[in-house]
Amino acid sequence: MSGPLHLWRDALQDLGLVGLVPPPAPGAPPAAGTSQAAIPPPPEAISRGSRLPLPSPSDPGAFPPPETVAAAATLEDLQNCISGCLACPLGAGRIRFVFGEGSPKATLMFIGEGPGRDEDLQGRPFVGKAGELLDKMIAAIGFQRSEVFIGNVVKCRPPDNRTPTPQESQCCLPYLKRQIELIRPRVIVTLGATPLRELLGVQTGITRIRGQWQRLEMLGGIPVMPTFHPAYVLRQYTQEVRRAVWNDLLAARKWLDESPQAQQTSASE
Repeated sequence: MSGPLHLWRDALQDLGLVGLVPPPAPGAPPAAGTSQAAIPPPPEAISRGSRLPLPSPSDPGAFPPPETVAAAATLEDLQNCISGCLACPLGAGRIRFVFGEGSPKATLMFIGEGPGRDEDLQGRPFVGKAGELLDKMIAAIGFQRSEVFIGNVVKCRPPDNRTPTPQESQCCLPYLKRQIELIRPRVIVTLGATPLRELLGVQTGITRIRGQWQRLEMLGGIPVMPTFHPAYVLRQYTQEVRRAVWNDLLAARKWLDESPQAQQTSASE
């Protein structure tokens, strides 16, 4: 079984389906020893009303080759390369591919889990109620949304806004890493447990580890500040949770202001 189909199989199994048995042709009887109920639906049937055809493993647009992703010289090149991706079942159910947005030279990068309903409709990250809160968080530490970069671990909305499976995340992770390589942020703020787990391999719960500096071993090492996802803040809108997020953002801003790169920039001005 080829690599892309292997990922499809694993993702379908995570969703409770066993195997990749195709449905019988119309009017054809089930195979011997197989009941009709045991035959799983095709992948598009498990998505939220599939809008895209099933890909061919040989389609470079549906399965962007790793060397092509690595060769993307700009964010625009990367977006053109991966926006047709159907390498996992999430692609078949999306309305729009949510690449991420912001400054290609951002010093601060925010990474969330995946698009929700509003993001899927608009093709932009963090535009719902959680996005409105994130905009306020960004403004509170002296940035505009256009000055940072906002992305997600997965670029397509998981059904019912569930957490992406490990297989789905691993399909998208090379895209996120290439974004980081092109942007070269000096600080990353992860929002919630998923980006921390998938990008850094940290399994500790976000409640225990938020506010504690981590390190992404890319580009010589990038400081990572884990904090709560804005959606969690909206659900747990207590003074304690809001203060915790505020302290995490202040720490990220302070690091940017006091890092050697910031001091060198001030000296040159």
